[in-house]
Amino acid sequence: MTDIWSVDDHLADVLASVRPLEPIELSLPEAQGCVLVEDVTVPAPLPPFDNSSMDGYAVRTADVDGAGPEYPAVLTVVGDVAAGSAEPPTVAPGQAARIMTGAPLPPGAEAVVPVEWTDGGTGGGPADAMSAHAADPSGAGGEVRVHRAVRAGQYVRRRGSDVGAGTLALRAGTVLGPPQLGLLAAIGRGSVPVRPRPRVVVMSTGSELVPPGEELGPGRIHDSNSYVLAAAARDAGGQVYRVGAVADDADSLRAAVDDQLVRADVLVTSGGVSVGAYDVVKEALGGAGAGPGEEPMAWGGGVEFRRLAMQPGKPQGFGLIGPDRVPLLALPGNPVSAYVSFELFVRPVIRALMGCADVHRPRVRAVVRLDDAGPLASPEGKRQFLRGAYRPPSAPGGTGEVRPVGGAGSHLIAALAQADSLIVVPESRTRVDDGDELDVVPLG
Repeated sequence: MTDIWSVDDHLADVLASVRPLEPIELSLPEAQGCVLVEDVTVPAPLPPFDNSSMDGYAVRTADVDGAGPEYPAVLTVVGDVAAGSAEPPTVAPGQAARIMTGAPLPPGAEAVVPVEWTDGGTGGGPADAMSAHAADPSGAGGEVRVHRAVRAGQYVRRRGSDVGAGTLALRAGTVLGPPQLGLLAAIGRGSVPVRPRPRVVVMSTGSELVPPGEELGPGRIHDSNSYVLAAAARDAGGQVYRVGAVADDADSLRAAVDDQLVRADVLVTSGGVSVGAYDVVKEALGGAGAGPGEEPMAWGGGVEFRRLAMQPGKPQGFGLIGPDRVPLLALPGNPVSAYVSFELFVRPVIRALMGCADVHRPRVRAVVRLDDAGPLASPEGKRQFLRGAYRPPSAPGGTGEVRPVGGAGSHLIAALAQADSLIVVPESRTRVDDGDELDVVPLG
């Protein structure tokens, strides 16, 4: 086994063990955030009929040709056309129909005059709005004076002007957000085949951990990792189950993992993966993950623990466990190490399970600004991930700037909360100077 793994080799090994989840049919609300698995075509034109884009009057263009404030065209109103009208009145020469936004253009009409270009049937000056039909039913009849001409098709949404029948609406591989769900609903799809959001179980380990909101005793700290990692997993697209902190006891951890496997597509732990005497994750899950008296492979293969050439996040664990060979990623316990490790390894796994075409966050080049600070040291042979505040370029094609936030310590969670990116210092670099250009991973 390789003594020291590179970041790239570890990630490649992890992703090689992960396959996208099987597709299922989900209703539109349940499909939000999921990846579509087949192309969707438009079954009928959208909109399905010519309709008005304004509240106003449906007219024949010849009847309002040359109309102006001094010499308005006077038309007879033959009725109302509301949205959802099934049998609108026919507009004959010299006539108009009062029409609402979204209502079908009535037979004979060629355009819509906005109500503001008319007297609204009042016989006075330009109208601001129509009177409510319930309060004044007479507005559906009488006469209307039109103060401006319109051309054919003006303020009319033509049938199929959005998309035509047979048009490709969404491609397979599309992540379904609000606009995509709106389009699916508009073309009449109540459900779609997608890969479901992966079920991500997150648990912290450590007898020193106390839930937020509870009083701390001597030597105790609040559990922040499970909240950070659960939020990050949710942001990545997962359906998250956060488990309370597990004490430093191998049997307890094995029992907790066993309990969670039934609802996990991926399981994430933090803490207990280094070389200490109380690193319970290594004790409980290492090798084949066998408990006392169990056969070495009875627990489903176990977790391999590795040292990576990176900072922070050197100790990592990965394996496929249980009868369904669920991926388990064991991350370090220091808060910054855990979060950086999540971004590098867990997030791509979640995206791979979803079936996303690109599982990685995009990278950009940026100029490092150190202001009055001196050069930054970086360990030789290790890829360092500094927390940064990134400012995009002011013009297209330009290069942004990034400033390190906080120090290199893996416990500095306050500084992590101020960062919006990771600055990637390659293994070959031992020093970063002001003005150097490096890769940056924006986290937004």
